[in-house]
Amino acid sequence: MQHDEVDQLAQRQGAWRLLRSSNVALILSFLGTHLLEANRGAVSQSELAGLLDEHLYAIHRAEPNRYPRGPIEYLEAWSSSDDGWLRRFYPSRSDEIHYEATATLEKAFRWVEQLRERSFVGTESRLHTLVSLLREIVHGSAEDPQVRIDELSRRRDEIDEEIERIRRGDAGALDAVAVQDRYQLFTSMSRELLSDFREVEENFRRLDRTAREKIAAWDGGKGELLTQLIADRSDISSSEQGRSFQAFYDFLLSDERQDELSELLADLQGMSTIEADRRIRMLHHDWAEAAERTQATVRTLSEQLRRFLDDRVWFENRRVLDLARAIEAAALAVRSEPPTDDHIGLCITEPGVPIVMPFERPLYEVRPESTVDSLIPPADAEDTDLGALFAQRHVDVERLAENIRAIVPPRSTATLSDIVEMYPPEDGAAEIIAYLTLDSRDDLTVHTDEGGQMAIPYTGLDGVERRMILPLVTIERL
Repeated sequence: MQHDEVDQLAQRQGAWRLLRSSNVALILSFLGTHLLEANRGAVSQSELAGLLDEHLYAIHRAEPNRYPRGPIEYLEAWSSSDDGWLRRFYPSRSDEIHYEATATLEKAFRWVEQLRERSFVGTESRLHTLVSLLREIVHGSAEDPQVRIDELSRRRDEIDEEIERIRRGDAGALDAVAVQDRYQLFTSMSRELLSDFREVEENFRRLDRTAREKIAAWDGGKGELLTQLIADRSDISSSEQGRSFQAFYDFLLSDERQDELSELLADLQGMSTIEADRRIRMLHHDWAEAAERTQATVRTLSEQLRRFLDDRVWFENRRVLDLARAIEAAALAVRSEPPTDDHIGLCITEPGVPIVMPFERPLYEVRPESTVDSLIPPADAEDTDLGALFAQRHVDVERLAENIRAIVPPRSTATLSDIVEMYPPEDGAAEIIAYLTLDSRDDLTVHTDEGGQMAIPYTGLDGVERRMILPLVTIERL
């Protein structure tokens, strides 16, 4: 690192300023316990101030007057724009201030936590994890299918050999040292994962804040701003950070994964070789809660689009009313002071006025009365057919992208008809249309030539052979 870079970090980085603060012990001990270690989101000011008052009372019993300020003063100082160790805001449908830990506080707390002396430092599990990750990177990114097949075959042989050793009684279970080593790595990585969620949430919130600033300062048309906001929302989802978070979120929401994690954590709590932390028992729920808070931050950008449209419609209606009132005021002014013949400002080009006889208009006719029966007869009780509900199909867009990457080399182009010929659609016309949405991927670009045409045969969900006529669509892999 360069000297100037370190100097700028020391002056601007909030985590560094927190560690240099005179109240660092109070901040990290209180906020670290009640917000970070408890994995709590937004907390109301009254609740957090009450907890801080109890924390200060316990400290003042041993060291009177060490922290002379009140709980509210400390919370306001920690959430100021200069420090930013707490996020201070009003949630929707609430008139009470809430506080939330920031990534800056998380970084300082985790760094101080690492300074503790550890009676046991394991290295074996880290080595196994590094080697496993290295194999996954090298073999998982290989474009040659044979390389991946060879690696899977090698792993299968190792598993078969281990099964044989267990059957012969040669392979014993992990000893207490190995279990302690892996448990320490597991707890460390689980805490780091919760820290990463908070940083991802803050990055998404920064993008949302940028969208709000654009809306507040925008003076152009709706279409251009909507295009930019939708592009920002797409950038969040298609970015490397967004795709990684979405993959983790989908993995965590799986019922099978939830059941597996619950069973594994319950077995971990019952092991006698380690002293398992009780909070580890509900770790997967903490992950899900932190992921949901991050997902809610992403959803706020979509809410900004709806609010922007509602506000713009209100302003446009207000403009129409102002114009109508201006016309009414001008009409009243003309009525009180009629213009003279020289200032009428209206020229009639025709020599005469068309004459319409009164009796040419039809006479009034009385309409016959209509009888309307609005009562709906009660329906007979019958079993509801839920077949349409369970017949819903989901097109896996990631599978379509992998199909393209499997047959199209990098920096090459293929037509959609060739891709569909290699991988016939499984979900009918919806799967063909889904190929056209892959333009948001970083390595894929969809080109449409209106001057050309292609016919793509497919089998519908009802088993009938059909053809879809589309413009000439080519997909380029970057």
